[in-house]
Amino acid sequence: METAKNNFSCSHKLFAEALRLMPGGVNSPVRSFKAVGREPVFIKRADGAYMFDEDGNSYIDYVGSWGPAILGHNNPLVKNALLAALDKGLSFGAATAAEITMAKLLTGAVPSMDMVRMVNSGTEAVMSALRAARGFTGRDKIIKFAGCYHGHSDALLVKAGSGLLSGASPDSAGVSASTAAATLIADFNSLDSAAALFEANKQQIAAVILEPVPANMGVVLPEKGFLEGLRGLCSQEGALLIFDEVITGFRLGFGGAQELFNIKPDLSCFGKIIGAGLPVGAYGGRRDVMELIAPLGPVYQAGTLSGNPIAMAAGIAQLSFLRDHPEIYRQIEAEAGRLFSGLAEIAQKTGVCKDGGCAVNSMGSIGSLFFTGENVRDFSSALKSDTKRYAAYFSYMLDNGVYLAPAQFEAVFVSASHTRREIDLTLELAEKFFSREGHCVRTRL
Repeated sequence: METAKNNFSCSHKLFAEALRLMPGGVNSPVRSFKAVGREPVFIKRADGAYMFDEDGNSYIDYVGSWGPAILGHNNPLVKNALLAALDKGLSFGAATAAEITMAKLLTGAVPSMDMVRMVNSGTEAVMSALRAARGFTGRDKIIKFAGCYHGHSDALLVKAGSGLLSGASPDSAGVSASTAAATLIADFNSLDSAAALFEANKQQIAAVILEPVPANMGVVLPEKGFLEGLRGLCSQEGALLIFDEVITGFRLGFGGAQELFNIKPDLSCFGKIIGAGLPVGAYGGRRDVMELIAPLGPVYQAGTLSGNPIAMAAGIAQLSFLRDHPEIYRQIEAEAGRLFSGLAEIAQKTGVCKDGGCAVNSMGSIGSLFFTGENVRDFSSALKSDTKRYAAYFSYMLDNGVYLAPAQFEAVFVSASHTRREIDLTLELAEKFFSREGHCVRTRL
């Protein structure tokens, strides 16, 4: 391997201090870099496709604040909207016209959304949507899919993805047995597994929730007929279908995965991309379901900061730009396609399969490189990835100026700020790594 270019002395000192003050030295587990066996770097600023750490190292960033930086970091349009909003105040705890503008943007973009309620995170959006589903159906149980991550509310920390996959167990301590019992687990891409749960729990299932394109066990693609089958199954059984589009919303297209696949869920959940990365979320869908939300109906949900003017200003700026410039999606997807197909081509020409090979899954501007030779189509096949090999890949790329997700089971995010230059530099480094490691890649693009 080449000698690492970067020095991390400032990050090392900061992490030592952080360990005394915060659990694991971080405020979110995946930031700890524990899954890749090293200490985290501390980011000082970001601009466009790049981030810069406290030691002065620069990185081509493929995390993008876990997705919402679709226009790149520090986008001037978003920044100017924020500065204008700051002049008017930070938070009012009262109704504003900006909330109506945001609601129009969301309901105009998302085919299934008649009404919407703003919240403060994707976790809160999912938690609230499930409460609405239970209130509407009068049922208690939900079906989720192994490996899909829907935030850290108790009922959903069962066979979850994202940072939980990097620990010793995919479940969390502190979740009561009674809470977990109401969550039934199906296998992604297996309609039969969901149907069997409906059969065993007649008239008890309120909703089926899933990421239509999972991105928290790495990116996994829905197979033909799977999403359509779930829609039909939920309609037949009187349960609501909930799409968690915290990752896919406004990224796979302006109308999200549901527009791409032409499937209409009953409720949808969105996250920080609708605030250009600020703490924000939203849930919404059928009018008859949403009219049960307080103050109209008996399903209570509230939040002082919900729809706060700062997040609304940033989100309105970003979403309006995406709406008015649909060509931006073609631009981003072209560069993403070069990246993901380039990884496959590099591996094919750099040698014989070793240690089980690799697989690349991608859709639009998101994708994952799995260190397994198997076709990754669900949770169990994702778990066959060699996390030590991924850690070696991650470290090589980071040490040479490319910032990837610090865990195998996450996604690569390409933004409008990634140009041919950044993609080519990334592929050059990947080729150096693969030429030494001897991996080969199977693709699903």
